[in-house]
Amino acid sequence: MFTLTKRSLFTFAATALFTGSAIFTAPVFAAHHEEKSDIVDTAVAAGNFTTLAAALEAAGLVDTLKSEGPFTVFAPTDEAFANLPDGTVESLLLPENKDKLVAILTYHVVAGEVLAAQVVTLSEAATVNGENVDINVEDGTVYVNDATVVATDIMASNGVIHVIDTVLIPE
Repeated sequence: MFTLTKRSLFTFAATALFTGSAIFTAPVFAAHHEEKSDIVDTAVAAGNFTTLAAALEAAGLVDTLKSEGPFTVFAPTDEAFANLPDGTVESLLLPENKDKLVAILTYHVVAGEVLAAQVVTLSEAATVNGENVDINVEDGTVYVNDATVVATDIMASNGVIHVIDTVLIPE
């Protein structure tokens, strides 16, 4: 018999709120019903991750995120990158800043597939970069560090994407 506790009700409500919004539109995924694309191709097809795609290319991480995985990516939108101080993105894309760019991008990736229902139960997650991100839920909104999660559970053949509104910078 299923017993509804305050915690399970909160988790259910947070998950419903967490998974309720979406940046992606149905047409983006309509062509992918037969076979899911990998994380990189899924993000590129969405159209609002061009800066992330360019950064992954400059960092040499495209092949990694096209590999088997699974991975969970907290993916900042183009708008999130645009909110960085002027010149930051251009500077990070320079070959001499590749190590810093790799550190930032791998701070957005968690090994394994962590769906929204599990994310809302966590207080932190270990990133591929080696540092943890903080996770909290406040009034039905999920935050990863200071970033707001705006869409969740975008499934790919090698993991899942959760969309965030801020670029995460490791300490």
